[in-house]
Amino acid sequence: MTDLEAPLRRAAPALLGYAAVRALGLVVLAVWSAARGKNAHTLLTARWDALWYTRVAELGYGYEVRLPNGDVHSNLAFFPLLPWLERFMHAVSPLSYADGGFVVSLLASLAAAWGIFAVVEHVYGRRAGVCAVLLWAVLPVGIVQSMAYSESLFTALAAWSLYAVLTGRWLTAGALALFAGLTRPVGLAVVAAVWVAGIASFTGFTPRAGTSFVRDRSTAPAPGARVWRRALGMLIAPLGAAGYVLWVGHRTGKGPLGYLDVQAGWRNGFDGGAAFARFVGDKFTSFPSALAGVGLVVGVGLVIWLYVVGVRQGQPLPLLVYTGVVTALALCASSYFGSKPRLLMPVFPLLLPLALALARLRISRSAWVVGGVAVASAVYGAFWLNGSGPP
Repeated sequence: MTDLEAPLRRAAPALLGYAAVRALGLVVLAVWSAARGKNAHTLLTARWDALWYTRVAELGYGYEVRLPNGDVHSNLAFFPLLPWLERFMHAVSPLSYADGGFVVSLLASLAAAWGIFAVVEHVYGRRAGVCAVLLWAVLPVGIVQSMAYSESLFTALAAWSLYAVLTGRWLTAGALALFAGLTRPVGLAVVAAVWVAGIASFTGFTPRAGTSFVRDRSTAPAPGARVWRRALGMLIAPLGAAGYVLWVGHRTGKGPLGYLDVQAGWRNGFDGGAAFARFVGDKFTSFPSALAGVGLVVGVGLVIWLYVVGVRQGQPLPLLVYTGVVTALALCASSYFGSKPRLLMPVFPLLLPLALALARLRISRSAWVVGGVAVASAVYGAFWLNGSGPP
């Protein structure tokens, strides 16, 4: 048995379950779309952000749309790794750029599922790992995992980087954080996790399964390969995000903060959640929109509660840092409020309290729970993409 076969065999139940859930979602989407006279393939590969990624892959950067209100939507807002992979797939196969993005997302979603399993198995055991993967698969917006979007690619890179941190593979963690930083702006969350873990380990603390960080004299700073690998991993981790942001600043002629101007053209920024709070508050000014307001409040409360439970359960510090940064960036962005569930999708550690609870049930009962939620998720995903969909 090779070094890869053993962990793949351990992850097989999670990966097979994940593939079954996603296949169900795609089948329901195809049937629903056909009934409405729409094309499921177009919904997955040629709408919303998928179009922007495809344009970058095909034509490069420089495309922008000027709106009547003066806003400028520039494709510089979209990080380059997914378009690079789309271009690569187009170059080595007969696939179009859009179909290349779809294939990349499908493969990346499986890699993400495996990475989530690896992290959770390391911390809480195999059964919890399987449950975490299945819960990630049945998220209400889980259909995005099969779209030509960057969420699956980013989640895969983030999960495996976090796993590398937890297992002391610092160069791997840094390299994967670099690529995560070339995928989405929230790649900074992966960088933060690597840096916090690295700094903590230099002080003699180390991540351990089932606890945040514990003092371990055996891992205190020591001369040799361990120290330089740790330092080098921390050094290369931010190069992806920093490199792209600096390149955008040079391209726009606006210096290091040029990327913020690009985001401002999309009316997107970080305001501490003030705009989102106003958006939620406005829902309570009439009925039945007040019901949506209640749902939003409950949803945000659930996210915060799951994070607090994760802290109390002793999740490793890198997971808590990663979760905290991505959650803060998602909830405190000043626009595209309908995107927030999608933006939270990579924060798989939020699912760990639920995964632990599911793992304690009998297998038959947990299978019924997951199966029922999977059907509901598939139906909602088909309804969502055939309606407003992800902006």
